[in-house]
Amino acid sequence: MIRTAQRRSCSAISLSLAAIAMFALHSRAVRAEESHLFKFDAFGTLGVVHSDEGRADFVDNSVFSPKGVGYSDAWSANVDTKIGGQVTANFTPRLAAVVQVIVGQRYDNTYHPDLEWANLKYQLTPDLSIRAGRIVLSSFMFSDTRKVGYANPWVRPPVEVYSLVPISNSDGVDVSYRFTWGDFIHTLVGTYGENRPGLPTRQGGGRSRARRLTLVADTIEYGALTVHVAFLNLYLTVPQLNALLDAFRQFGPQGVALADRYDENDKLARFFGVGAQYDPGKWFAVGEWGHADQHSALGRSSAWYVTGGGRFRAGTPYLTYSESKAGGNTSDPGLTLSSLPPFLVGPATQLNGALNAVLGSIPVQKTLSVGARWDFAKNVALKLQYDHIRMGDGSPGTLINLQPGFQPGGTVNLFSAAIDFVL
Repeated sequence: MIRTAQRRSCSAISLSLAAIAMFALHSRAVRAEESHLFKFDAFGTLGVVHSDEGRADFVDNSVFSPKGVGYSDAWSANVDTKIGGQVTANFTPRLAAVVQVIVGQRYDNTYHPDLEWANLKYQLTPDLSIRAGRIVLSSFMFSDTRKVGYANPWVRPPVEVYSLVPISNSDGVDVSYRFTWGDFIHTLVGTYGENRPGLPTRQGGGRSRARRLTLVADTIEYGALTVHVAFLNLYLTVPQLNALLDAFRQFGPQGVALADRYDENDKLARFFGVGAQYDPGKWFAVGEWGHADQHSALGRSSAWYVTGGGRFRAGTPYLTYSESKAGGNTSDPGLTLSSLPPFLVGPATQLNGALNAVLGSIPVQKTLSVGARWDFAKNVALKLQYDHIRMGDGSPGTLINLQPGFQPGGTVNLFSAAIDFVL
């Protein structure tokens, strides 16, 4: 089993290195022919992760990841490895277009290119602009660079916070307005659109839908201090629980009431987040807090993290503490068994167990991370990171692919190494 995992990881690393090399050569060729009209940028991460938990997988995004490191592979390059390219076209001083494509592990365990951004931007005034198409969703401080490892201090953004809003873009429009108020610079963004991400087979496959997605965000700059505030409102449909909830509806009024309470068809979901970063140059501190309230089986959850680090020439050590917790009930009595005829007690017990497994999957965990970044070449950085994850009592945390023998509420140790670059 270990040898098979090692062979898979080596194969993935080799393919990633080949892809990065080819992409870098292509980007140099494009840059050589680059005109004032078009601008090409490339970025990528070659990463490998090891987990000491062999009965579950650690993943970067628990919603859309089909597998990760731990049970599937003791060592894996799938979690962090990705490569991306971005083309910006400046048609006129006011009209521009941007297309960003990323290749990494997808929800269906393939590595086809994903269209991350594709939009037109019109600059109405020097401070007011409008975009239409596929646009970044500004839920967090690092939304613009969420998938650009080189721009971030960590190997990956803290999963406790960034999994609260797993989608990173929206198909629709946004308006951005920049203004000053005294010594403070504000950038207000309003977004309206939708998103239809695919789901891995372990969640039943198909596609979820975020409809009538509305986001308002403000980024405030004051010297070395940056503050980001965001409010997101959407109507979410996740088809994975339809079969389970339809089965509850067969048990009369009580079953119907339970199904309606936890139904995930076009249910309101809200997110509020705030973050701050202070970066005078030689050191930095950053933290974010977020709360997600989903009126369905996905429940309520909140999370936060704080990171501090120092810069010593090419080296940047850092320390991060993060935490996530459930904001509501993680269990439900379900159907009343005593009121059922004997032949229905068994099926009802199974349904109650399945429902509580879903409710209990809301992540509760704490993570202490220690890492270091070494900028050993121009636009290239090596990062090493150790994570100690302690799951809450009875919780699997953010782990997926739970296997027989897995013990919720335990600990997981991760070791990550990554090379990030931009071209």
